[in-house]
Amino acid sequence: MTPADAVLILMFLGLTAYALFGGADFGAGFWDLLAGIGNRGRARRRLIEDTIGPVWEANHVWLIFALVLVWTGFPPVFAAVASTLYIPLTLAAFGIILRGSAFAFRNSMHGLALEPVFARIFGLSSILTPFFLGTVAGSVASGRVPPGNAAGDVITAWLNPTSTLAGGLAVGICAYLAAVYLTADAQRSRDVEFAESYRRRALITGVAVGGIALAGIGVLTADAPRLAVGLFGRGLPLLVASTLGGTGSLLLLQRRRYRLARITAGVAVAGVLLGWAVAQYPFLLVGHLTVADAAASPATLSALLIALLVGAVLVLPSLAWLYLLSQRAGRATTTERYSTSQAGASRTDTRHP
Repeated sequence: MTPADAVLILMFLGLTAYALFGGADFGAGFWDLLAGIGNRGRARRRLIEDTIGPVWEANHVWLIFALVLVWTGFPPVFAAVASTLYIPLTLAAFGIILRGSAFAFRNSMHGLALEPVFARIFGLSSILTPFFLGTVAGSVASGRVPPGNAAGDVITAWLNPTSTLAGGLAVGICAYLAAVYLTADAQRSRDVEFAESYRRRALITGVAVGGIALAGIGVLTADAPRLAVGLFGRGLPLLVASTLGGTGSLLLLQRRRYRLARITAGVAVAGVLLGWAVAQYPFLLVGHLTVADAAASPATLSALLIALLVGAVLVLPSLAWLYLLSQRAGRATTTERYSTSQAGASRTDTRHP
């Protein structure tokens, strides 16, 4: 294995981690938008806030990690993607900013008139951001990004069948992951009603995403044949693992084994992303630029790998501890916390008319 291959593997592992953790955060925004109105809607949103609140900012570390690896390890790829796909990348960046701002403002405006406005911004940006990120992946995978400064068509490079398919799958996968994760969070918080609600949503979304993926086989065969050949060649074992993981997660959800369903759902998503990586190897820009051609100098790659090793020792234990703390049991139910806060607010209003 060359240093360039090692950096490439780490980059795709970072993208996979972002899909599993950050993707679930985006999906939580999808369900937040559909949470409903009244006390039930507020209680559902409180569950979502409690679930993603401790980790949603930390999860963006994985995206930054992957971008830095592309920028440093494969500069021609970064230049080509950033210049040809600047429209969806800019829209995704605005989506991330709007989403974070809306989430923060919404949490500080409970009961105020602007709370629903920020809630809708949070939900809509949580849908649009993964869609645009998915279109970027579809553009690269279908070979529509040639090397050079804005050498590809800045419109059709991301407005095409494969990119639209990838964007739709990204939104669906995020929604599915979030629903699966929320079932376990609701169960841990002893919210049986909410666990059942998100269980049903996860089952419906999982079947829908599976249907889109099956329909996408025809799209890839017609619009991105090189990628299709790679997926059903070298990438086939990973696609099989993804299918088994997705099917297993649906069966586990049906049996209410929510913790195990999280693992199998993660296998399903990881299989898709890693299958894409294997399918287009050794190309980074499909049909144009291989890993060896795009790699930085050996000295740069060696320094990058050393820096990554040091960073892993310093950062990964902290992230693992953060995730562990956010998953600890023993919290009051969402409904209980909401009722308590409402009762406290009522008592305050009574004492201070």
